[in-house]
Amino acid sequence: MIIVMGNDASEAQVEAVVRKIREAGLEVNVSRGTERIVVGAIGDERKLTEEMFESMPGVEQAIHVLKPYKIVAREWHREDTVIHVKGVPIGGDALQVIGGPCSVETPEQMRLAAKGVAEAGCRLMRGGAFKPRTSPYTFQGLGIDGLKMLREAADAYRLPIVTELMDVRMLDTFLAFDVDVIQIGTRNMQNFDLLKEVGRMKKPVILKRGMAATISEWLMAAEYIAAGGNHDIIFCERGIRTFETAYRNVFDVTAIPVLKRETHLPVIVDPSHAGGKAWMVPALARAAVAAGADGLLIESHPNPCEAWCDADQALTPQELKGLVDTLDTIAQAIGRRVDRWTPSARAAAA
Repeated sequence: MIIVMGNDASEAQVEAVVRKIREAGLEVNVSRGTERIVVGAIGDERKLTEEMFESMPGVEQAIHVLKPYKIVAREWHREDTVIHVKGVPIGGDALQVIGGPCSVETPEQMRLAAKGVAEAGCRLMRGGAFKPRTSPYTFQGLGIDGLKMLREAADAYRLPIVTELMDVRMLDTFLAFDVDVIQIGTRNMQNFDLLKEVGRMKKPVILKRGMAATISEWLMAAEYIAAGGNHDIIFCERGIRTFETAYRNVFDVTAIPVLKRETHLPVIVDPSHAGGKAWMVPALARAAVAAGADGLLIESHPNPCEAWCDADQALTPQELKGLVDTLDTIAQAIGRRVDRWTPSARAAAA
């Protein structure tokens, strides 16, 4: 940390800052320029906060030199992390497409959805049993019954499941159904009590970006999970809220290379929520792959017109399969590949 003193700071005020740094167990370097005096704290600056100094007389500004997030930062872990979900790698050279409906509705809908996801070559399946909705009067999900339907439909095709956790009180239920990947939704990105509890689990976590969250806030939310001991974290860009009204959210494609520079953890994208319309999904998905995303979270429904939730943005099973085909071409152009299960490979693993 460096503490910039005002141009009228007295020697006594400088000495008070030096003393506080040394009391925290750090070494001090004082640089005296023609306009400013800069006091540098040398050592583990996590012991210091800006607030400790900015209220002191003579201090103009206190600035952290190191990033506030440690475990998730690339500077402490140079190699890319690959997270394995029942043998399915997320990160590395392979790209994963996670398909499935926004919400679990009926056993028949889930059976057809799982069939479509498997035939598209996807190796993981998504589905919402608990739905955070803007209105309290809209469909909120089937809850535990939905978890059972998702698990049974996915198991028939040997697909690990991804589903959203909203309430810490449901953690034991998620563990009982052996949910393979816990999703923390955009509205809960800064639900720190929930993040702490998920940090104690031994389950991979998809952490979606908050509607108006900065990259730094997003990384710090991941640090809450990592600090609890769970380092299997997957970032998911799903669009941010701006002044634009032509589409649901603004897909921040810039976030992908920025995150890949800042963190060693995998980064995936949800183009369905970013655009909010099915016709936008292929273009956003292709952009995400080209920008370096490690995977995609795509909504697919056997009959989108009859979907109980987010019908406008769901692809049909045929559209999902066609999209995965085109994504593989883009991936190969940048030295990667879409990790797909062929029918023969799936049969051999059964």
